[in-house]
Amino acid sequence: MDTNGADSPANPTPIVLEGIVRQLCLTAIYNRTRMVLAPHILYQRGGALYVDAQVVSRDFVIPREEKIGTFKIDGLKGLTLTERSFAISKLFEPEAEKYAGTALMAVDPNAVAVSAA
Repeated sequence: MDTNGADSPANPTPIVLEGIVRQLCLTAIYNRTRMVLAPHILYQRGGALYVDAQVVSRDFVIPREEKIGTFKIDGLKGLTLTERSFAISKLFEPEAEKYAGTALMAVDPNAVAVSAA
């Protein structure tokens, strides 16, 4: 158990990938702050994995303005997948230069959510 009292998965990458593919939010502690994140893309930079995600809430407070943040995967503690779906942010630019040749998985704007009927 870490100093924040949250266990970290041995390998958080599959949780992040599932969140991206299924467009489901993640909960985590990042820099001692409880967050709900909508993961949009997983990519590699400098040998480390990062996720760019919309911040849905920070310490149970909804941000005043929409923002996509960059989070180092190793820094996400107590990472869990939720059942809360999200819409792809208009701020997300999958064609951005920083993702060129580094993206491992990104949300699919053409994917249609399928509901269980």
